[in-house]
Order: sequence, then C-alpha cells, then structure tokens
Amino acid sequence: MGLSVTFWGTRGSLATPGPGTIEFGGNTACVEVDAGGERILLDTGTGVRSLGDKMMRERVSSVAIFYSHLHWDHIQGLPFFTPLYMPGVRLRIHGPRSERPLRDVLALQMSHPVFPVRLQELASTLSFRELSDGDSVMLSDQVRVLCARLNHPGGVLAYRVEHAGRSVVYATDTEHYSCVDPRLVQLARGADLLIYDAMYDDDEYAGRAGPARTGWGHSTWSQGVRVADAAGVGRLVLFHHDPAHDDDAVRAIEAAAQRVRPGTWAAREGVTLHLGAARASQNREDIAA
Repeated sequence: MGLSVTFWGTRGSLATPGPGTIEFGGNTACVEVDAGGERILLDTGTGVRSLGDKMMRERVSSVAIFYSHLHWDHIQGLPFFTPLYMPGVRLRIHGPRSERPLRDVLALQMSHPVFPVRLQELASTLSFRELSDGDSVMLSDQVRVLCARLNHPGGVLAYRVEHAGRSVVYATDTEHYSCVDPRLVQLARGADLLIYDAMYDDDEYAGRAGPARTGWGHSTWSQGVRVADAAGVGRLVLFHHDPAHDDDAVRAIEAAAQRVRPGTWAAREGVTLHLGAARASQNREDIAA
C-alpha cells in the first residue's frame, strides 16, 4: 500500500461555511494521511467530524494524531470526532511541548461549562506524547514522522510523514523570515508533497491591501514557492485559506502560484492526493457529508 493525503478541512482561523466557500471548503484544518494503512491525522479542526463518521463505517481502531499547535481552529473538532467515544479505539495523540501539558489543553475545551463530556470520561484509549524540534516518531517499522519548529505566535511544529519511499510535509501556520526558513527547507528536502500556509497574497501581507499582516504568524503563496523550490519538492499545495477569501479569491491565489510554479494546487475539501509511482496525482473521492 502507498501513501495518500485527504483534505477534510482547509480553512484557517474560523470555519466559514456558505455559498462562497463551496469549491475549497469552509472547515478548519484537518488532513488525513493513510500511510500503508497507518491512519494519521494532522490537526483536528472542524473537518474531523466527517472524517470520524467515515472511520466509524470503516471500523478503524487505531489513529495517530499530530497537532501542529494548539490554537483553537486546529483542535476544536476533536470533541465531535466520534471514534473518541468508542471502546476499543486507540488514539495516539502528539503535539508540541509547551508550558501546559498537551492533555490538559485538550481537556480544557472539554470541560464544563463549555462542553458536556469531559476528556477523562471517554471510552477510547488515549495516549499523549509531547514533541520538540527535531524529534521523530516511528509509528511502525514502515512509517516515520519527523518534526521541526517553525515561526508562529506561541510556537508551531511542521511534520514530515515518510512511508515506502514517499513523503509529505505539513507546514501550516508559519510566517516566513527575510530569507527562506532553513529549518523548513531541511525538513521538506526532496518531499513529494509540501502542504504550506498560503493565507495571504503578497499585497495583503505587506499592507498594500488593508492592514499589514506581518507578525500575524502566516505566510504567502510566493513564499511557499520559494520554499518548495529551495527544498526540491515535487508538488506544492496551498493551505489554510483565509476565512475572508471566497472561492474566487483562493482561485486567484492558485492561478498566480501556478504561473510561477506549474502544478501548484490550492487544497480543496474532499480531494485525495495519491503518491504513487509517478509523484503525486490527483483523484476526487465521493466523501459523505
């Protein structure tokens, strides 16, 4: 079995359902990686609810979750992830080390009065591991996950998932420096797929269109192109779409990036990318709502 990537939530900061976000989706960040049958979740934004329903139908009993960071748009779907409540399901939860334990942060959003079910009342089996820059996790003898610390208020980790000679890098919620981020270039070196935070276009980031977004912890499509080129990445995927951007705006960002780096693609909910013999190829799946 190979490696595939499915997008269940592509939006940043705030879920934005509605007629203006149908093509690219309105759910917050959630990406599923199937690495030879090893099921990996990268963040659990609101998109994880539909994924949980699909996993229940498939009787999935083991899931590894990797949090880039613990801002609410990246964790808020977890209480609605149905496998969480099922006996016999094992969830291995990983996230960045910070001043508060990972378990405590996730328990906070499942505490009274804001949520009726506490983390300690769940029927599934949970384990927690906190990660730092440069750590690696062997999920099996065939699947390795590496991480690197990037640039975001409060900190963020990027992840590289490797399996069967293929690799995907997930680098959301990061802001570029005056130069290409050397840590990310090292992590993404030779990857088949780079999923990159492209929340703004260059005019928005620099303040030529509205307030300057410098220091807000997010990046641009053009910086994504620079990182992908410097790291020799096979395909660049633009991610973490601004909640203020409708489908037309995201499509314009995608087109601008494609003119500079052909094959660049803006992530759309319900689409699976299969990394097979010929780099990454795109295939639409019918995803149950």
